This record gives sequence, C-alpha cells and structure tokens, in this order.
Amino acid sequence: MIAHTNELELQLQEGTSYLDCFRGPNLRRTEIASVVWMTQVLCGIWFGGNVTYFLQQAGFNPDKSFDFGIGTNGIALAGTIASWFVMPRVGRRTLYLVGLSVMFTVLMVVGFLGIPTPRPWIGWTSGALMMIFVATYGVTVGPVCYCLVAEIPSTRLRIKTVVLARNAYLIVSIVANFLNPPILNPTAWNLRGKGGFIWCGFCLSVLVWTYFRLPEPKGLSTTELDILFEDGVSARDFRKVHVDPFERGNNKGEEEDARVAIAASATTEKV
Repeated sequence: MIAHTNELELQLQEGTSYLDCFRGPNLRRTEIASVVWMTQVLCGIWFGGNVTYFLQQAGFNPDKSFDFGIGTNGIALAGTIASWFVMPRVGRRTLYLVGLSVMFTVLMVVGFLGIPTPRPWIGWTSGALMMIFVATYGVTVGPVCYCLVAEIPSTRLRIKTVVLARNAYLIVSIVANFLNPPILNPTAWNLRGKGGFIWCGFCLSVLVWTYFRLPEPKGLSTTELDILFEDGVSARDFRKVHVDPFERGNNKGEEEDARVAIAASATTEKV
C-alpha cells in the first residue's frame, strides 16, 4: 500500500512544476493557502500567548505565573479538541471570521489596558483576556488552518502548494520572532499591553482579507472547487453558486479528476 500510494503521487505530479502554482486559477489557490497559514502568526498568537508575562505584571511570582502558563496550554488543547466537533457543523470561513474577530477585540482591549500605569487588576484582566484569546485560537485559526491548506490546492499541485504555503508561514514566523521580544522587553520598547495595538493591526488585516478572499470549501468536492476557481467565483459566493461537474466535460477540474482515476487504475494493475 505504501509503494502504491507513493507511485500514485509520483504520477499525479508528473509534468508539474512550482511555476504552475503561480499560473491561472492556481495563483489564487496558492495565495489562499499561504495567507491562511500566515494568519496563524498574524492573528497575534505570538503576543497573545504570553499569559505568564501579564500575570507577573499583576504581581504573581514567576512560579505561580508559570503554572498559569501551563494551564493556558491546557486551555489551548481543550479548544483544539472542541474544534473536532465544531468543524463538521460550522464552515471554515465562518470559524476564521469569528475567531479573528474575537482575537482582534481582545488585542484591542489589552492595548487600551496597557495605557494606564500598571496595576494588579490590569494584569489580572489582561491575563484573563489572553486566556480567552488562546482558547479562541485553539478552536478556530489554530486547527482550521490545516483543513484549508489541504482542501484549497488543486489535486495535482497540492504538495507543491503546501510547500509554498509552509515557507510563507516560516518567513512570517521569523519576522514575528524578531518583532515580539522588544515589544514586551522592559529594556527595549517596553510597550507592555500597548503591544496589543501592533498585533491587532496585523489581525485586522487578515480579518479583512478573510472576508474578501477566503472561500468556503466545506462540503464541496475537488471537482466543484476546480470549477469555482476556474470560473473566478467570488469568495463570498462559493456557497451560493451551484455547479454541476457532469455538465462541464471540458473543464480542467474534470480533466484533473480523470488523471487521478487513470493514475490510480494503472498503479492498481501494477500492484
């Protein structure tokens, strides 16, 4: 079975290159897969996950703050488990929009809480809001990203598109790793909670992008997605437009599905 799967994938990728990911409708699919993955960073999780820092601002000793940080990881895990039951019932686009809206609001509030002179209640409130942020991320952007990255690319270019999207994520992660420490470091910018304003700006940008550019792939077959992308259907209309794959004998999506079927059949005969 492993040999069969490997040979099938080799046949599907035959004649393709990374340049194909930037041609025609595949350019849009590459953009979506890349930005969806970049959103895991741009939503502000690098900043929002620092519950320990905000609790220390509230006067907690480092040991107790660390314990709360471990608890926050448990909240994130619970959120991810909850997503298993939410995703089959709620669309990916909806989860991204709701999740980013909540995270944007939390970052904005934390930013305003960082303006006054630090007080224990401000640290408490900021820490509690960050826990809500992490829980929201765990249910929405965190796990849903991987569904979208797998569903959006075309069949023949899926592996190459995922590679490009992952590289885009890593580039943004490197930038975030340089940006976030000085925001919180008392010897650098020392913005404290006001750093939420910086990250809520990034979060707002991907929220707007999600509304206009992220389609809803839930419940759609590979062929239906191919037709919708080929026709240039607006992201907001993906669930409104009805397509019949059997009436589109000349569309590229059907050709790709046929190629998949032929490759699978040929490989099965060899096995």
